[in-house]
Amino acid sequence: MKHVEIYTDGSCRKNPGPGGWGAILVYGKTEKEISGGEAETTNNRMEITAVISALDALREPCEVTVTSDSKYVCDAVTLGWAESWRKNGWKKADKKPALNPELWEKLLDLLKIHKVEFVWVKGHDGHPYNERCDAMAQAESGKFIKESLPGK
Repeated sequence: MKHVEIYTDGSCRKNPGPGGWGAILVYGKTEKEISGGEAETTNNRMEITAVISALDALREPCEVTVTSDSKYVCDAVTLGWAESWRKNGWKKADKKPALNPELWEKLLDLLKIHKVEFVWVKGHDGHPYNERCDAMAQAESGKFIKESLPGK
C-alpha cells in the first residue's frame, strides 16, 4: 500500500458563520492542495470536511497519516467516540444527539477503505503544513464574507 501524509485544518469566522477548510496530501515528493468552504457552517464541520475531502481524493486504498489540530476529530476517531455514536443511533453517552452525523458517517466509511492513523498537533504553533492549511481555510472562509458585501 502507498503511504500518504495528509495535513488538514478547518476554520470558521464566527461560529457558526462562514467557514473554510484546507488539506495537503503528500506522497513522496508530490504535494496536492485542496480546499473549500461554506457560507454558514461551524469550525468542527470544517475540520471533519477537510479530512473527508482529503481521504476522498485518494484514488486507491492507502496507508495514511492524518495530521490535524482538531482534538474533536482526532479523539472522536482514535478514542472510538464516532463509532459508538453510530452504533447508538447517533446518540452520545449522555443520550444527547451527536453533532454532524452525516459527516461522521462519511468519514467512518472512508476509514474502512484506508488504513488511517491520526496525529494531533497544536494549532498556530509553527507547524508548516498546519499553518498552510490554516491559511487555505481562512482564505476559503473569506470568500463568503466578500460575497456578502454590497456591490461585490
